[in-house]
Amino acid sequence: MIFINYIFRKISENLSFFYRNKITLNLAEERKIYKTLKKKLKNIKIKKKLLKKTHIEFNQKIREIILNNDLKNLLRYSFVQKIFFVHNRWFIFKELQELKKSREWNTYKKIIIEDNVGNPVRYFLYPQSSGNRIHQVYHLSILNKYFNTSIENFKNIFEFGGGYGCLARIFYICNNFKSFKIFDTEMVNLIQFYYLKILNCDVGFANKNKIHLLNKIRNQNIKHDLFIANWSLSEIPLNYRAKFEPIINNSKFILIAFQEKFEEINNLKYFKYLENKLKKKFKIIIIKNNFYRGNFLRKQNHYYLIGKKL
Repeated sequence: MIFINYIFRKISENLSFFYRNKITLNLAEERKIYKTLKKKLKNIKIKKKLLKKTHIEFNQKIREIILNNDLKNLLRYSFVQKIFFVHNRWFIFKELQELKKSREWNTYKKIIIEDNVGNPVRYFLYPQSSGNRIHQVYHLSILNKYFNTSIENFKNIFEFGGGYGCLARIFYICNNFKSFKIFDTEMVNLIQFYYLKILNCDVGFANKNKIHLLNKIRNQNIKHDLFIANWSLSEIPLNYRAKFEPIINNSKFILIAFQEKFEEINNLKYFKYLENKLKKKFKIIIIKNNFYRGNFLRKQNHYYLIGKKL
């Protein structure tokens, strides 16, 4: 099944053969970034107790490509696409059509314009963007649809599991936010640093950075305008999720996307439990994703849990 998924991914990737990214990098700046990454890499140990098998393997592969100075084509690696980067899928076109119907389309069409960093696969039906960029903006549109709130309204954002940094980049170009925190594994923080730093974002590993990359939580009581976790909170052990419930509880808005099951975990059951815990302080809605059904070999339902503080 893994091999068939790989073949399917490569075939669909090649639907965009007509579009090539124009990648121009400041080589001196890139060398400086790699130096920072490798210095940090020396002190990183993969915390296997906190991760599922899928993400342990992923972190090990990320280590290899950093050591090999091979992040230029980050978004072309099959194992990265599997976890972080959806590209030429039909459901993306349906999401794009929904964005076009929105009263926020003038904003959306600007922020879905894709960057060249990481050599992303352009969406074959809308090459100004990528499937993943459209997908991320579509998630944000769910909040606007149900709670009539705009991306510009969020000034302090906490993202649990930030992928390669795509959502932080989207906020950076359209929202004069004060703070965007990305909580992730130390290894994934490194590729976020590379991607966002190459794009000249104010990103780093300290509070002073506008985009703050972190892998430890020292204060669970800090208030945020928005808590985001797109297929991340639903992919960690249940006992570890409980540590982030205070952060969710201290946020004004919640946006969580999840699949019905992950490995042996029944996510729908867990998020209904979380809904019950939060409903006294939040208006909570669990919405079935009508477009996304996983891949053709492993179909299952996917959902959003969204919330607005009462």
